[in-house]
Amino acid sequence: MKTAKEYIVFPLDVPGPDAADLLIRQLAGDVGMFKVGLELFIRSGPELVRRIQRSGSAKVFLDLKLHDILVTVKRAMSQVAGLGVHFATVHCGESRAMLEAAVEGARGRVNVLGVTVLTSVSSADVAEAGYREQYSRDLPALVMKKAAMARDTGCAGVVCSGREVRDIKSAFGDDFQAVTPGIRPAGGPVAEDDQSRIVTPAMAIRKGADYLVIGRPIRDAADPRAAARAIAEEIQGELAVQA
Repeated sequence: MKTAKEYIVFPLDVPGPDAADLLIRQLAGDVGMFKVGLELFIRSGPELVRRIQRSGSAKVFLDLKLHDILVTVKRAMSQVAGLGVHFATVHCGESRAMLEAAVEGARGRVNVLGVTVLTSVSSADVAEAGYREQYSRDLPALVMKKAAMARDTGCAGVVCSGREVRDIKSAFGDDFQAVTPGIRPAGGPVAEDDQSRIVTPAMAIRKGADYLVIGRPIRDAADPRAAARAIAEEIQGELAVQA
């Protein structure tokens, strides 16, 4: 069973290695995983992954959101698998075959997550992108359709908002991992940012989320370590209720 801090995924959404190293040193003992995205990986590459792995017990989530032709996705995921990371992402996108290629490239050495609908995306965005009204008017239905593709092609789970977690768990089972961004702690301010479908840590755990991606509330706090610990306490409180 995971401890409360192991539910927390902290995204290293900073432009360079010095800022990342500072946050890694501050938070390595208080989060379960560090997420490395495109900006930082392009700047710092595999060496940053290795530095995180040397920092302690925190795992690495490599969030590159692969989306390309099949052979490129398969080969890229094979390279990712060689880094020893825990999670890696691929867009569910338009093609079931692309998800299959990612899983084949992983060869069981990394847990592949399908990205369903970004938490920054609204119904209006989906409509403008040309999706049928059936999905533009009902984002959870679109998430479920993409989650079914990910499950059927062998992905370990999906990235989805906390609002869709319960339906995903009900449809695909507890072993199908749900990683949830767009988390804002209870009682804290909700700033103007790029997330449009947010939930609190307790709400996400209550719905069945396996991991919570929590960035700004920790990174922008006066004391990031204290902020991470407070969030872990909120998670622990919900876990205690469920026990």
